[in-house]
Amino acid sequence: MFANITSGLDFHSKALVLRAERQRVIASNIANADTPGYVARDLNFKDAMNAASSGGVSASSSSSAQGSGTNGMTNARHIPLSGGTIGTLGGASNLAYTAQTQPSLDGNSVDLDRERANFVDNSVRYEATLRFINGQSKTILSAIQGQ
Repeated sequence: MFANITSGLDFHSKALVLRAERQRVIASNIANADTPGYVARDLNFKDAMNAASSGGVSASSSSSAQGSGTNGMTNARHIPLSGGTIGTLGGASNLAYTAQTQPSLDGNSVDLDRERANFVDNSVRYEATLRFINGQSKTILSAIQGQ
């Protein structure tokens, strides 16, 4: 019975960690907007959340993020990418390279308008997840107190 009560909180806590990780990745993209040769990254939230919820490994593919091979490696001799927090939740890293929309002469694939929009969208979703956790906590507390 206790597992049924805390399962919702567990789901939202995993979502909160993944939202924070995606925010870190987007901030890194924005910070490297002027770095020559930098390739923007993104987190496929749906795949990462499925992997975190099931405890299994999932492929990292979406319409905005593309990766190939294991951990984004295209060759067996490449050094694997560190998964950070994502690796502890979902097993495999769900970071992928974003599709380049505006080619640049220096090879940088960061689209600042898209990154800013993703940053704001992710911030709003992070806030919503916090509100869900807060609401569930208040509901559980009022049930315990009998109010």
